[in-house]
Amino acid sequence: MSTQKLTIVARILAKPEKRELVKKELIKLIDTTRAEKGCVNYDLHQDNENDNLFLFYENWETRELWQSHMNNSHLNRYMDATDGAVEEFILHEMTQIK
Repeated sequence: MSTQKLTIVARILAKPEKRELVKKELIKLIDTTRAEKGCVNYDLHQDNENDNLFLFYENWETRELWQSHMNNSHLNRYMDATDGAVEEFILHEMTQIK
């Protein structure tokens, strides 16, 4: 098992008419995720110029613990609740250089 910390940057672009639904569902993820094993931080941001654009900045103790998070039921509930409401989703797995 890798012991290197993993940074995740997740970019979520909501359809304009579904923005509030997506925002509400993203907010629901925060407390549960922050309580998960391996979560260092899980911070949601909304773009200052494009209200439809959200970004999660996350750090995890290991990639394996992040993968466990990705298989949790609260993410499945989010996916079901926002089906068809997200225009674009881009996920970056990153490693801090310095």
